[in-house]
Amino acid sequence: MKIVEQIKEPIYEEMELFEEKFTASMSSKVALLNRITHFIVNRKGKQMRPMFVFLTAKMLNKGKVNERTFRGASVIELIHTASLVHDDVVDDSNMRRGFFSVNALWKNKIAVLVGDFMLSKGMLLCIENEDFDLLKIISVAVKEISEGELLQIEKARKLDITEEVYYNIIRQKTATLLAACCAMGARTVQNDDAIVEKMRLFGEYIGMAFQIKDDLFDYGDTAIGKPTGIDIKEQKMTLPLIYTLNTVSVQEKNWLKQSIRKYNRDKKRVKEVIAKVKAAGGLVYAEEKMEEYRQKAMDILITFPEDECRNALEKMVNYVISRKQ
Repeated sequence: MKIVEQIKEPIYEEMELFEEKFTASMSSKVALLNRITHFIVNRKGKQMRPMFVFLTAKMLNKGKVNERTFRGASVIELIHTASLVHDDVVDDSNMRRGFFSVNALWKNKIAVLVGDFMLSKGMLLCIENEDFDLLKIISVAVKEISEGELLQIEKARKLDITEEVYYNIIRQKTATLLAACCAMGARTVQNDDAIVEKMRLFGEYIGMAFQIKDDLFDYGDTAIGKPTGIDIKEQKMTLPLIYTLNTVSVQEKNWLKQSIRKYNRDKKRVKEVIAKVKAAGGLVYAEEKMEEYRQKAMDILITFPEDECRNALEKMVNYVISRKQ
């Protein structure tokens, strides 16, 4: 059995029902919109984010979820999907999970509007049910994702990013949504602010480890859905590269910066950059940091009583750093 299927086992029924509710939450009177949302739903990924919502809620509520949990998971998935549709426009990307992206098939204008539609659907789902506590969780996440993206763009131009700024970027860009998933799951079944915050932190630590793992893929040799060296081509400052820039000689540092600025489309030069990062210990350092975040997440998780949902979350934490794509 695949690891993702094992993780889903304790929430299998909830995930089945969620798919129905999520599809219903995207319905519209506009035929074009329904055609596009149908296209998106049929090409969904592993649905890790709703899984975090349900596993957290069940772990904290003696194996039970409620209607608010389903709404919370739908809101998360709507916002996440909206951010992916918008990302493909921002990155000028024509592919998403091996299929054509929305903007490739229907052009940027329609893709932006579809993303906006999903964003507003998510917000309205909370407002119509007076889930203002859930609305606050997701609104903070949307704000932080936008700030993280803009901070990354601003810093990429200068190539002077510190490790601290890098962590701020990935905390906002990636970790904030996983943090929102776990906070959302907790909030739907718990009134205890301390427990909700604990689970929010748990999600944040997993998100940090998840993004560092993504950074490491850029230096791999296997095809994982994005080509090796794509972050270098896009001038994205990843942890292995930041570590290398901070440890090599001034001469090598200048060579690396020049390579990223001027020769980032040159395949041979990009390969040389990757080789230098490996030689400087950039990958080993990033792996150590990823493990630190994994351990922080585990330290929080083991404070809760053991059950099948906690075990599934444990598998999820380990899957995040051992995944091949």
